Amino acid sequence: MTDIDKAKNLLLSNNFTCVLCKDDNVHSSAQRGVSPMVEFINSGLDLNGFSAADKIVGKALAMLFAMSKVKEVYAVIMSERAIEIFEKYNIQYSYKTLVKAIINREGTGPCPMEATVKDIDDLSEAFSAIKNKLDFLRSKSQGN
Repeated sequence: MTDIDKAKNLLLSNNFTCVLCKDDNVHSSAQRGVSPMVEFINSGLDLNGFSAADKIVGKALAMLFAMSKVKEVYAVIMSERAIEIFEKYNIQYSYKTLVKAIINREGTGPCPMEATVKDIDDLSEAFSAIKNKLDFLRSKSQGN
């Protein structure tokens, strides 16, 4: 079984939102959105050459995968902007459903992470912007 098949099977048969596989190394998370990848990157995890499977992949998450040098990504839902990133960085991709854009959880507008990286092309700049937006959203949800 290939790494991408393993990641995809783990994603679809468990309550995970993000799974990364390379040989016998598996990293998974049940957190939503970009949080798993931000935490993996912050922890210093070397994800170079890993295959990833995720529930929803837009431009923001695609940029985090590119920054981590992931080699292949499967998504249940993938945006057209994510594909642009994968093609730019020569990352193989596949998906179940392709959408024009990722919307927010309320269905009222764009995903906040997608809006955050809309005009950003640099991976490091995107990572900083995503982290800052996550911190802001978390503090807002805790009533700070």
